[in-house]
Amino acid sequence: MDAPRLPLPGLVLALATCAMLTLAGLELTSALATLLVWAGSLWLVRSEPPPSREDRNGVGLSRDAMGDLFEYSETPVLITEGDRVIIANHSARGLLGTHILGQDARMALRQPEAVRLLDRSADGTAVVRGLARRNDIWRINRKKLDGKLAVIELVNKTAEADIARAHTDFVANASHELRTPLASIIGYVETLREDVDNLDPGIADRFLATIQREGRRLQDLVSDLMSLSRIEAEKHDAPSARVDLRKLVEAAARDGAGSDRWDRLDIEGSGEFHVRGDEQQLEQLVRNLVDNALKYGDPDQPVTVRLHPRGDNRVRLTVTDRGEGIAAEHVPHLTRRFYRTDPGRSRASGGTGLGLAIVKHIVERHRGRLDIDSKLGEGTRVTVTLPLDNATAD
Repeated sequence: MDAPRLPLPGLVLALATCAMLTLAGLELTSALATLLVWAGSLWLVRSEPPPSREDRNGVGLSRDAMGDLFEYSETPVLITEGDRVIIANHSARGLLGTHILGQDARMALRQPEAVRLLDRSADGTAVVRGLARRNDIWRINRKKLDGKLAVIELVNKTAEADIARAHTDFVANASHELRTPLASIIGYVETLREDVDNLDPGIADRFLATIQREGRRLQDLVSDLMSLSRIEAEKHDAPSARVDLRKLVEAAARDGAGSDRWDRLDIEGSGEFHVRGDEQQLEQLVRNLVDNALKYGDPDQPVTVRLHPRGDNRVRLTVTDRGEGIAAEHVPHLTRRFYRTDPGRSRASGGTGLGLAIVKHIVERHRGRLDIDSKLGEGTRVTVTLPLDNATAD
C-alpha cells in the first residue's frame, strides 16, 4: 500500500497561515507547532482506513459463523451453495427433517412454485401450500449472496390465512342469523299494511306477536355480538377485581333461571372462594350456562350447580342438566360461534348460537379451563375451573 501524500493546496495554505502568524507576532515555536498539527491532520485525512476482517480474509462470514447466526431463529432458514443445502437452522430441520442437509434444495422443498423460484437466477418470492401439513401456507423468500451462496427464508402464513377465513365465516354467519328474523319481521309488517282494514284481529295479534318475538331475537343477537366483541377485545387484560365467587354464582344462577324456572335449580357450594375476575363477565358466564341447561335439559329434572375446591389453588364450577345429551362428534365444536347441534330447536328456544362462545372467551380471559362432557340419553355437564386468589382481603 502506497504511503498517503499530503495535498499540496492544503500544505501551501498551512505554510502561508503560519508565516502570517509569525509576522503578526506569534512565537516561532507556536507557529511551527500549529504547522505540525495542521500537516498531521491533512495526513490523517488522506490516509486509508485499516482493512476490514472481510478484506483481510478475502471472504465474508464462514459457514460455521452463518450457521451460528441463524441456528436459533424461529423462522426456518436454509443456506444453499449452488443447489445444495449446506446449512439448515433448528427450525428448518424441525420443519423439513435433518436429511435436507446436503440435499438438493428443490428436492427438499418439493413444491412446483418453490422449484421455479430456485431455478431462477434472480432473487424472488413464492407462496406454497402443504409444505409440512396438508393446508399450511408458507412464503419462501430467496436472496442470493456473493458467489454461489443464497439464503432461503420460510415464513409461515397459515395463521394469517386462518384468521382471515374465520373473519369471513363469522361475517357470513352473522349476516345469515340477522337476515332470518329481519325477513320474518318485514314479511309480517308488509302483510299487516296490505290488508290492514280487513284483517281479523286475532290474526293481526298473532302477526304482532311474531314480530315482537323476532325483534327480541334480533335484540338478543346484537347484544351477544357486542358482548363477544368486548370480551375478545379485553382477553389479554387480566382482571384485577377480587370477587366472592360463591355469592356471585348463587345470584347469577337464579337470575339466569328467572322466576318461572328457579325452582328447577339445585345449587350447592362448600366454602368461600375468591377469584380475580370481572364481575359482570363472570355473572354472564353463569347465566349463560344455567340458561342453556334449563333450555335443553329435561323440564322435569333439576339442573345442578356445584361449586367446590379443586386442589389448593383452584375452584371448580359445574352445571349439569339431565336432558337428551349431545353426540360425541358435536362436543368439540360447541364453543364455535353460531354452532348448533339442532338449528331448528335452538332457534325455537330463543338461542343465538353465541352463548358457549362467550363462555369460552370469558374463561380464557380469567386464565381458566372449560370442559364439556355429554352422553346421549343422560345429559350434559359443563365444568369451569378458575384459579383462586388466596391473598388476604384488605
